[in-house]
Amino acid sequence: MVFEDESGQGLRPPTGRTWGRRGRTPVVRVTAAISPRVSVAALVAVKPGQRPRLIYRTHRGRRGGGRTGFTEADYARLLDAAHQQLGGPIVLVWDNLSTHTSKTMAKLIAARPWLTVYRLPPYAHELNPVELVWSHLKRSLANLTKHTIAELTVLVKTRLRRMQYRPGLLRGFLASTGLEYGPFL
Repeated sequence: MVFEDESGQGLRPPTGRTWGRRGRTPVVRVTAAISPRVSVAALVAVKPGQRPRLIYRTHRGRRGGGRTGFTEADYARLLDAAHQQLGGPIVLVWDNLSTHTSKTMAKLIAARPWLTVYRLPPYAHELNPVELVWSHLKRSLANLTKHTIAELTVLVKTRLRRMQYRPGLLRGFLASTGLEYGPFL
């Protein structure tokens, strides 16, 4: 079973709490009023008896009037890579994003006999463990300034890579949904 979700991050950092000397409030200076974004799509894969896995892809926003996030083809490439890495059929659970429900995506799903798709009900983000990946990621980015989109992309990839090597953290994300998956190693 694989859960999917997407998120984005701009050069303006999420706000967070920090320590400072009494009477001297720390200030993080940011010049990114209108900034490009990095889109990230992630999969949390769970299989009873094996450790959970995190698979992700980043995507820089396009300039101009086009779509800034992932396209149907981008999602198809991500799912193909996950199928290759996981080595078996995939039961995908994701939200009702317009890209996920499009006719183009329906054709791409139908062309993959190893893929079964289920949709989460609207407003059920608490059932998706990938939402907690985003929460953890954004907390780790709080109050950090990045000056270019390349710096931001490297930082996001580094933080996600750290999560990949912490199966206990991923188990915690899965357990917090309240869904039952079977025994984990």
